[in-house]
Formats: sequence, structure tokens, C-alpha cells
Amino acid sequence: MGKVRPAYVKRTARKLLQMYPDKFTTDFEHNKKMVAELTVVDSKRVRNRIAGYITRLVRIKLREEEETKQI
Repeated sequence: MGKVRPAYVKRTARKLLQMYPDKFTTDFEHNKKMVAELTVVDSKRVRNRIAGYITRLVRIKLREEEETKQI
């Protein structure tokens, strides 16, 4: 089973990834800094949740790209 994330975390993460696809990597610490720069999130916990979800989305995207190259 996966983790349950609030809709606002998913919505914000997807929107950031859509607007700035080249600014995020598979490194959580880097993504955390980018989320802090690109958004106005007062809570450290919310910032970390958004950065973690972005990291996960980037890893999934890279995995899918590798699978299509192998086929």
C-alpha cells in the first residue's frame, strides 16, 4: 500500500512539476530548496511533503522513460 497524501500536496506538486520540469531532480534535499524558493509555504512539514512527492514523481517518470527505451 502506498502513502496517503492530501490533495493539496499532490495538486501543488504536480503544478510545480508542470511549470518547472527542469528544476527538480531525484534528490530530496535539492527539491526541498526549490519548493521553498518557488512557493510560499509557511510550514516546514508541508514543504517537505510537497518535495517528497515531487521526488517520487520524478523517479517514476525516469523509470517509465527507461522502460520505454528498453522496449
